[in-house]
Amino acid sequence: MTAHSEVAVHIPELIARKRDGLEHSRPELEALIMGYVRGEVPDYQISAWLMAVYLRGMTAREVADLTLVMAGSGEQFDLSSLSHTVDKHSTGGVGDKTSLILTPMLAALGLTVAKMSGRGLAHTGGTIDKLESIRGWSGELTDAAFLKQAREIGLALVGQSKDLAPADGLLYALRDVTATVDCLPLIASSIMSKKLASGAQTIVLDVKVGAGAFMKTLDDGRELARAMVDIGTHAGRKVRAVLTDMDAPLGHFAGNSLEVQEAMATLNGHGPHDLTELCVALAVEALGAYGEDAPSAEARARQTLSDGSALARFRAFVAAQGGDPAYIDDPRKLDVAPGRAEVMAETGGFVQSVDAFSVGQAVLVLGGGRERKGEQIDHGVGVELVKKPGDKVAAGEVLARIYHRDGRGLDTALTLLRGGIRVGQTQPDVPELILGRVE
Repeated sequence: MTAHSEVAVHIPELIARKRDGLEHSRPELEALIMGYVRGEVPDYQISAWLMAVYLRGMTAREVADLTLVMAGSGEQFDLSSLSHTVDKHSTGGVGDKTSLILTPMLAALGLTVAKMSGRGLAHTGGTIDKLESIRGWSGELTDAAFLKQAREIGLALVGQSKDLAPADGLLYALRDVTATVDCLPLIASSIMSKKLASGAQTIVLDVKVGAGAFMKTLDDGRELARAMVDIGTHAGRKVRAVLTDMDAPLGHFAGNSLEVQEAMATLNGHGPHDLTELCVALAVEALGAYGEDAPSAEARARQTLSDGSALARFRAFVAAQGGDPAYIDDPRKLDVAPGRAEVMAETGGFVQSVDAFSVGQAVLVLGGGRERKGEQIDHGVGVELVKKPGDKVAAGEVLARIYHRDGRGLDTALTLLRGGIRVGQTQPDVPELILGRVE
């Protein structure tokens, strides 16, 4: 995007317009955002504008225009040489290893996944961190190697580039210190600017809702999903969103190596029910965007897990990016911390709830997550949920198992899990995993 496409504007005037609840034009947003990226508009003016957006909101057209300006603030990936490109994004959860399973499923189904993924921060895990549990695997590829691998295997996955939507990184850092993170137009534009710049024609969104998610209520989740689908449609992409429950973690394991082991079990056709069903549902959405009817899409998606074709794609992908395929053939080779501690049920009954946030925090204090970007993490630590909501349990039975290294963070992790797993006398109604769809 060039400077001469922008209009000459007075920045305080733009802040005042948003303060007064008025709508920005696309050229006004370009002047504001690109001026900030170039260092011509200072932090304090953007901070004032962010707070005005937080308090006054934005129209659907404004959010779409803001997103396109942010997407155009740096390099944009050209995937036009690839066919049937799909990107998947999850709004972050605990134990969410769906990308490790879904992306090779999509490749086995004839779609192309050329994707950028992030690292974990706070209580949510990152796909790149999980893949780095596999010895030798690297998330760094040249552009040419990235496109070649995507064309040949159907799957290439790299770490996020600093040059991709740089406006988003700058704005997010400022939102973080100005109490404007929790703002729907800013969340939607942040996520979608990176997705649009990444170049895929179809984008499947997994919008998490509940205790372990950014969006705590179904209404908030639906509003975010609708905003992101509208942005993508405005930009000429096919976008579908699935709303999924994140009150309890996904699957039975949280922690990098442990989640890779669980993903391998799922690709071998014997993963936990909730994780398998979510991956199938997201694959159905991706195929549906290209016109396939739901029954056929579901049957084909399930077949990739039963016939080994998704696993074969994952193995080829890992090997192509320097990973040792022996870790895929035998996931027990993955480094898992040797220490064990268990959380026992004090009374019999049924597991009422497992607080996903508490589980995520437990992994964090054990060393399996990072509180600041760039921190080293321990891939081998984590939590196994032996019992999930709705399961019957006897007094003294194991509810959860902690995998720790030399006791680091163990006492705090035990306290978090004891407080986060609730046992009661009545069998609870366990919420559906798939809460809704937006397209």
